[in-house]
Amino acid sequence: MMRIPTSALIGLILTSAFFLMALFAPWLAPYGVGEVVGDVWEPASWEFLFGTDGIGRDLLSRMIYGGRTTIFVASAATILSFTLGTTLALSAVVIGGWTDMLLSRFIDLIMSIPTLIFALVVLSVVPVTLPVLILVMGLLDTTRVYRLARAVAADVNVMDYVEAARLRGEGTRWIVFREILPNVLSPLVAELGMRFIFMVLFVSTLSFLGLGIQPPDADWGGIVKDNKEGLVYGVPAALLPAVAIASLAISVNLVADWVLSRTTSLKGGR
Repeated sequence: MMRIPTSALIGLILTSAFFLMALFAPWLAPYGVGEVVGDVWEPASWEFLFGTDGIGRDLLSRMIYGGRTTIFVASAATILSFTLGTTLALSAVVIGGWTDMLLSRFIDLIMSIPTLIFALVVLSVVPVTLPVLILVMGLLDTTRVYRLARAVAADVNVMDYVEAARLRGEGTRWIVFREILPNVLSPLVAELGMRFIFMVLFVSTLSFLGLGIQPPDADWGGIVKDNKEGLVYGVPAALLPAVAIASLAISVNLVADWVLSRTTSLKGGR
């Protein structure tokens, strides 16, 4: 029977709680995301468990809906970056030659531009909608996934079983998805958790700068932006999203570390 370490169990519980909160946000939030229900920056009470924000909206409801938006955007962008980055990297390694060289040099060119600056330039000239935000974030992060996947796949590509598949006449798709991909999953799984957290921080940063999630929608970065002036008066409303982001980051990384150790041990036991 598989025994789950305490740290991984805590990570699973917290991560599941965050994702369930995002999934059932409309049923968990006591008020609407933009509904003004009290005075400005009311303290925590039985009516408003986290108090209210800078214009009298229930902060708990904003946090729940904000978590839903943040997790959805980060998850979608992470899936896009890993799907595209891994596919391109493994294909480049298997095909080799000019395809590999040109694609790798193009990725290096994109990576030479700071990601945040690149995103700010793009989002400043296009309408900022959820699909556009996900597309920009996912494509920019594809470069990081590509470099990792290519580095790992290059070592696997010279193994005897890959060469045997070529000699059998297997095509590129078979070699990529049946021979190489299963043997590079361990580092990719560990990177998946890190890239997801990077996406959470990325979208929160963009929202704090005004080019992320747009009102009336909420996300954790936008909540910090809306309530940062309250810190001067000792109002902790801007700190709650930071605590939520830190908790999500820790829980996801605990799960990713456990999955990495499991896949590594299973591979070593064959």
